[in-house]
This record gives sequence, C-alpha cells and structure tokens, in this order.
Amino acid sequence: MFLFNSAVMGFGNSLWMHLVLEQFDNMVTNVANSYRIQEECDVLSLVLAQYEGPIILMEFKAVMLASLRSLVPKDWDSAHEVAWNWFWENIEHMLRALMGKPATQQHALDQFILGLSQDQLTFLRREIYKRFFTLAPAGQDYFKQSTTRLYWIADKVVEMTTEMFKDPKRLVEDISALGLRHVGYGIPTEFFAPFVSAAVDAVKTMEAQELAQDAFRWSLTLVSKILVRTILEGSTIVMKAINTNDAKQLRKAISVAPRGKRAQELLNITVGTKSISPLIWSIESGSLVTAKAMLEDLLVIRADRDNYYFGCDHLFERHPEIIQRLSFDAPQLLPTLLDGLIWRSRTTMNGQRRVNYYVKHLIQDAEGHFNQALAWIVEGHDPKIICHDVVVLFSDLLWSGLAGHTFLLGRCYFLFTLAVFIAGQSILQQLREDLQNQTDGERIAIFACRITIYVFSMGALLINQVRCLITDIRERNLVKLFGVLPFPQYLTNTMQIGNLALMLCLLVMCTQEPIFHCLSSGEADFKDLLFHQHCFAGEQRKEAYATISMVAMLLYWALLLDLTIFSMRISAFTLVCGRVLSELGLFLSSLVFLIVTFASSIAALNHHCEDFINIPVGALSLMEISLGMFPSQNFQEIQDEISVLLTVSLFIIVVIVFLLNLLVAQLNGAYASVYDDMVGYARLTRGSIIVSALEGVSANRWQRFLASLRFEERLEFNEGDVGLAGGIQVTEPANEHPTTVENIRRFGGSTSPAMPWPEEVHGDEAEDKLDRLEKVILRATKKITSRSKKNGTGSSSMAGSSSQMSSTSDQDSSGADGSE
Repeated sequence: MFLFNSAVMGFGNSLWMHLVLEQFDNMVTNVANSYRIQEECDVLSLVLAQYEGPIILMEFKAVMLASLRSLVPKDWDSAHEVAWNWFWENIEHMLRALMGKPATQQHALDQFILGLSQDQLTFLRREIYKRFFTLAPAGQDYFKQSTTRLYWIADKVVEMTTEMFKDPKRLVEDISALGLRHVGYGIPTEFFAPFVSAAVDAVKTMEAQELAQDAFRWSLTLVSKILVRTILEGSTIVMKAINTNDAKQLRKAISVAPRGKRAQELLNITVGTKSISPLIWSIESGSLVTAKAMLEDLLVIRADRDNYYFGCDHLFERHPEIIQRLSFDAPQLLPTLLDGLIWRSRTTMNGQRRVNYYVKHLIQDAEGHFNQALAWIVEGHDPKIICHDVVVLFSDLLWSGLAGHTFLLGRCYFLFTLAVFIAGQSILQQLREDLQNQTDGERIAIFACRITIYVFSMGALLINQVRCLITDIRERNLVKLFGVLPFPQYLTNTMQIGNLALMLCLLVMCTQEPIFHCLSSGEADFKDLLFHQHCFAGEQRKEAYATISMVAMLLYWALLLDLTIFSMRISAFTLVCGRVLSELGLFLSSLVFLIVTFASSIAALNHHCEDFINIPVGALSLMEISLGMFPSQNFQEIQDEISVLLTVSLFIIVVIVFLLNLLVAQLNGAYASVYDDMVGYARLTRGSIIVSALEGVSANRWQRFLASLRFEERLEFNEGDVGLAGGIQVTEPANEHPTTVENIRRFGGSTSPAMPWPEEVHGDEAEDKLDRLEKVILRATKKITSRSKKNGTGSSSMAGSSSQMSSTSDQDSSGADGSE
C-alpha cells in the first residue's frame, strides 16, 4: 500500500523511501523504547548517507499517513492522526540531527586508521586493554586468551568502526550474530561501557583529529549498543543454564515455558534477523550435559486430554542435519537421540509388545527426498550405533524395500559374466582330453565366451575405472601413498582394487589369447580348423594364458563376496576372517624366518642328507615338514645324521609345537576381540551399499516406497489411544526389552497450549533429597556426640539431644523441600 501510494502521489522515484520502510517496522514496534528508537535512527542515518539524491523527509510522512488512512479507514480518528504525527516528528528530528555527518566522519576516520604505522597499531592495541583492565579489573577473568588473540579482537573492533560507515546494514546483521554468540559465552554486558571508554581514551592518546575521535566514539558506541541489546534479548534462562552445563538448572529454566512453545525455547532464539539454536550452541561449546538434557526433554512424549506433544518434528525441522552434527561433534549423544524415537508399550498381549519407531525424518527430508541420515551414520564408522534398534529398523526398510533389489540387479550382470567366464575357461575347455579333437561347435562356443568376456566384462570394468579416475582427478580426491605418491581416492576401496586387478588380468589375457594369435598364423596344418589354439604361437602362450586365467577366476569369485551382505551372519563371518588375517600374516612371516634360519644352519653342517644338501633344497624340505607334506620314508635318512636330526627336531618343536599353537591362541584372542563388533561392521557395509544403491532409484519408485510406509497415519499407543504420526508400528517379544515404566508423561488439569507443564520430579532430584537428609542426620549425630562428651552420658542430656536432633532434622528437611 505504501509503495502504491508513493507512486500515485508522484514519489515513485524517491527510492530512499524504500530504505526507510525497511526499518520502519522496528521503529514502530519499539516506539516506547527511546534507546532503541535512537539506535534505529543512527543506523538509518548511515543507510541514507549511502543514497545519492535528494531526501525530503516530509514526503515520507505524507505517504505514510495516506497509507494508514487507507488501511484502517473506519478506525482512523484524530487521536491516531496526532499520535502518528508525533511519532514521525520525533524520527525526523533525530534523522535531521545526523544527516550530513556520516560522510565527513567516515572520511576523517579512514584517514586516521590508514595513517597508523605498525608500531602505532601495536601501541593502540596494548593501550586499549591496559585502560580497560584499569576501569574493569574483573574483565581480566574473561580476556584470558593469548596476546595475539587479544590483538586480533582489538583489530576487529577498529575494523567495525569503519565498516559501520561503509556497509551499515550488513554490519548490523554481523553484530547481531556476534551478540548471539556472546550470549553463549556468558559475557556480562557491564563490561561493554568500560571497553568503549578505554578504546576512545586510547584513540585520544594517538593525537587524532577531533572529528576522527568523534567518529570513532560515535561508531563504537553504536556497535556496543547493538551488541548489548542483542545479548539482553538473547539471554534467555535456557542460555544461562547452558553456560553452567547443569541439567537440573536447564530443567528448571524450561519448566516455565508454555507447553506449545517448549520445543522452540530449546531450539531457537531470534534477535532481529539472526537466530541461534541453544541445542547446537550447547554442543559446540562442549556443554554436553545440558545438550543431553535438552534432547531428552525434546523427545519425551507428553500428553494432556486434548493433545500429544513430541519435539521430534520440531527438532528435525530446525536441524535436519542433527544426525551429522552429533555423529562428528558429539557421538555420545546419538544413543540419546535414537532412544527418544522409540515408544514401547508397558503392557503386553499374547507375549508381544507394541513398539512405535518414529523414523520418518531419518528416511525422508523436508522435501520428501532421501535423507542422508544413514550416510552420516555410516561415515561415523561406529559399529554400536549402526546396531541401534532404530537404525536397524529404518535401514532394513530401505534395504528390503528398495536397495536390496537394486543391488541384486546390478550384481546379476556380474554373475552372468562369471558364468560365461567359467564356461569358456573351465568347462568347454575341458570337455575333451585332446583339444585337437574339438568340434567346430565347441571351438565357436569357446571363442564366443571369450569375446563376450573381453567386450562386456573387461569393457565395463575399463569404463568404470576411467570414470572413477576422471572424477577423482577433477574433484581433487587424491591421497598420498606413503605420504609421497598421489593416487585416486577410489582405490582405497577394496572392491575397486579388486575390479582394477581383474581388469588388468583380462587385459593381459586378451593380449595373450591363443585364438587371436592363431587366426593370423596361416599354418597349413590347421588351415581348416576354425578358432583353434594349436598353432606354434598359440602353444607358446598357453602356459602364461592359463596362469593369468586362474588368477582372474580367483578374482571373479573374490568379488562375489559382497553378495554375503544379504545375510548379516555370513557377512559378519567374512569380516571376521578378514580381521584375523593379520595374525596369519604374522605367523607366516615368522615361519619364513625360521625356515631360512634352520635351512642355512643345516647347510653349514657336515652331512650327506640329500634333502638338506643346500639352502634352497633345505628350505623346501623344512616347508614340507611344516605343512605335513614331507615323505615319511625320508625321515630314515635324517635319522642317520644325528646333527641334522637334532636340528630338524628343534625346528619341529619351535614351529609345530610352539608357533602353531601360538597362532591358534592369537586367532582365538583376535576373534574374541572383534566378534562383538562384527555385526556392526557388517551393517556398516550394508549401509554404504544402501546409500550408493538409492542414488540410482527413480523419483516415482521412491514416492511409491514412501506411500507404502504411510507416515501420515497416526499410530496407536494402546488400544483405542490414537497418538502421533510419522512412525512405524511393530511388535516384539515381551521379554526382549522388558519395561515397567509408562513412556508417555500424562498430565491432568488445563489443556491450554499457553500453560506450562506441571512440575516433574526427576530421579536425580529425588537422590538430592536423600543426600540432604543424610547430611542432616550426620550433623545431628555429631552434635549428639559432642554434647555427650561435654556433659556426660546422662539420660536427661541424651533426651535433650534427641529432641534437638529431631527439631533440627525437621527444620532442615522443611528447608530442603522449600528450596525445591
């Protein structure tokens, strides 16, 4: 309406009115606060100083009154006219007193700041804190940082005074954000005035021009006003409780909040256009005790007769990245968050218990897309968290509903290529003992299988490797091998290393393929044979080709191990085998060392035993003895050589009796240490597969999956008690998680959302009462003992002491209850 009237009245080109209009709401809403009005006018004068063109404040008054008369024609009267005229006259008076000054003050202040040498800047920094600590000695308890940090703060203060003239709107927002951070720091506002005075006095000692001194004083005073106001408006009782890191104080602070706004008090504090989250601030500042208490309070289901109150939606709407934040900054709080998403019924039916899992915000984000919660949990690499009931439920839902099918389809292609490779290398090749008697159909089938492998398997692997390599190079995802040699990050994945090795094997096989070499041989003996391998060039390469083929076959089967992810038990067993391989490697290293040691020692003896005639032969014999492959008849020859017999006997004792049993003990210990976490690591592997598989799921399929979960339907708590939406209800055996406590806190009385919840008694508060009662009894007992020693052990004395103990106990107990 204002812009429309300004255009109609011929002031459409007066763009300065838009600048006034942006701050007009703050002026009107704070009309009773003269200090705030002056602050807004100071900032507005700086904003208008940036405007190039004539500014006639009376024009704004005319448009403003015309707009107000149009908006409320029935309610507008002479009283409104007088009030709004008075209001604008005061605003205009303040603005006129400042107009024209900011430009000259900015020029003088810039000249002063830019003219300071490095020594003068150092003197100014030191002088500011020297004078401040003189004016406010208690400030030293808050400025305990290093000198370089304090100098940096002083430089930022000086920079703010100049930036206030250059870009006041941006700086006001930055100061508001800084003020909210100071709320978390717990800085008393009483220190700002002495700091401003100290800075102004320090500038005066620099013999600056009077105009520059006035500009510095005025600008710094405005900055401190905004900071103090932001701190006072943002210093809620919740933030004060966070600074003490006391859960009890936090509960007392939040207990006065209206039940309808209780969650917002814990999640959002807004001052102007800036906001801060008490929960996130408590995590960042290390106040994890209060952060845990806040999560517990948010995720407790409270109810009156009309409504259920559950802070889950508020939490994930305000902080959709809360899982990521906790995973990296406070992983010990993740179980608290996940536990709060579960409701379990206290009652059972037919040996089953109802359980509601509120996992909507872990599966989908605010826009209905896949939530990255599972990806963040997987990145945390915590085998305990991934096995939490909530994570197991929603990850299994994603696996069975979408990812498992997608993953299996992707592996079907690999299974097909493996079947073709087995047919071409291990089945068709061995159908006849004499390969020269193969039929044309058999040779064509072998050639077709090998061509299929080279084109579709090797080609797909090559394309995948090139794509991953280009992506890592383009995004600079490089890691240093041995801290020196850079190589792409995708090769840190075991499966990708296996794919690369398989691709290289197939590439070597392709270059050594006997059929290819025989096609161009032109030998007359095999001229009529189609796709044969019996030419001279083919025969020369058969041995190398067969060896590489065996290695490729092993790699094919090894790469199928990721299919074990369909069974957590088999996958965990596979991971256990991988974890204990290091112990086997230590055993083999020790075995090689002992074999070389004893082989060289036996070779130095004067003997005629052919099995140990030199070091290589001796090492081979000792290896056969270790593996139980040494011929028994050869031991007769060893018995004839006493020195060799003794040495071999010592080797057998060390290797078979000691080292082999030590390996068994090591494997047993390693298995016991990793077994508990193996299911967790298996689920982490499945989680990473789920995340990668869901990237290829179409939007329509994803929406159908979400529709099948029916998150919009409200779930029952108990029979006939319809509760909250956004979850999935299952049943579990009653003895799996026995509970005798009602998880919903129900309250009678008023059901108004504006009313706070009745006071709740927590376990730690009950313990505090018991501790205080114990202290009362101990004090009374000490008094009895001291009086008994002083006055004797007469009955009258004991009676008087007993009565005094009783009265003292009653007084202290009543005082303790009153303090609650």
